[in-house]
Amino acid sequence: MLEKKDINLEKTVLIGVVTKQQDEEKSKEYLDELEFLTYTAGGEVVKRFTQKMEMPNPKTFIGTGKMQEVQNFIKENDIGTAIFDDELSAAQERNISKLLECKVLDRTNLILDIFAQRAQTSYARTQVELAQCEYLLPRLKGMWTHLERQKGGIGMRGPGETEIETDRRIVRDRISLLKDKIKTIDRQMSVQRGNRGQMVRVALVGYTNVGKSTLMNVISKSDVFAEDKLFATLDTTVRKVVIGNLPFLVSDTVGFIRKLPTQLVESFKSTLDEVREADLLLHVVDISHPHFEDQIASVNKILGEIGSADKPTIMVFNKIDAYEAVPFDKDDLIAVKTKANYTLEEWKKTWMNQLGNDAIFISALNKENLESFKKRVYDEVRDIHVTRFPYNNLLYPDYEGEEEEE
Repeated sequence: MLEKKDINLEKTVLIGVVTKQQDEEKSKEYLDELEFLTYTAGGEVVKRFTQKMEMPNPKTFIGTGKMQEVQNFIKENDIGTAIFDDELSAAQERNISKLLECKVLDRTNLILDIFAQRAQTSYARTQVELAQCEYLLPRLKGMWTHLERQKGGIGMRGPGETEIETDRRIVRDRISLLKDKIKTIDRQMSVQRGNRGQMVRVALVGYTNVGKSTLMNVISKSDVFAEDKLFATLDTTVRKVVIGNLPFLVSDTVGFIRKLPTQLVESFKSTLDEVREADLLLHVVDISHPHFEDQIASVNKILGEIGSADKPTIMVFNKIDAYEAVPFDKDDLIAVKTKANYTLEEWKKTWMNQLGNDAIFISALNKENLESFKKRVYDEVRDIHVTRFPYNNLLYPDYEGEEEEE
């Protein structure tokens, strides 16, 4: 999937399973995403392993024969890390580490590592550390396996268990401290949000790497960090935006992802207060992604979990410049349109346009169709503003566009 090669990248293998709940196509899609996560974290995927199973093996996740195949490949190719597509239990992680004799990570651990790299502010670092501690707590026993090599006898009774209990107490105390710290910062941020007055708030939401930060930069003329990697944005950024003569606030939030670790959903719920308190959501979708429908469903699921599913939402289909049609019949290429053949009128005739009460189709990178996007957002924000301040009705006429910048 990724052609980027670097001698400094950590050599890894990916391991996934094909089950009744996760067919071959779905498994490949998840592994594609896992490869992008690995690249984002600083790794190079050398090989992928998949196995068809009724359900993952409770001891080693994959079967004995496949595990032997992975073991041989790791030894022959000097692989430093094995990454599993699903979350491993503490017992599975211990068993696999003994067999493979290399670093063993699961999807959750990988995402936590990326979040730790990306966290810039004290608040984000605190949230990531809380998630890491909650992930670590049930896995502490595996970190004391070196004590199994010691013999029993005088002076050797129970030192490992004592150390484990001590560490568990330290981690629990740390979790409690971090939660208190987050509550304090939450109160401070709540005051900050209150000080913004009654301006209409708009939140950009969507899957990771769909172009939210790029869109934020275009409409707010700011320089929010944007990069073609997963979770480029971790800290919520709020900017004042003026369209026509109407000012409002836009917040760029952390991206969502399928199989999002429970620990991260919990620790980052406070970050998503910007979404909860928003008056309008702009659900940004990467229309060039082959499985964008699944991404929409994943985002809607998380919005439901944080109590924001019923908010007014505009579907914004981004990256129309990168869209490539997939034929129903792979041999029938004549009827397939290329991305250059699609006009805005044709986009409006697609089923996507019916999502979220008439969708918007744009390219934030190439600034295509941004005037239609601005007009739609202006109209929605104006309606909310006038409802809140009826006496301001005459201040905001219909949006007539902006002069092009030289």
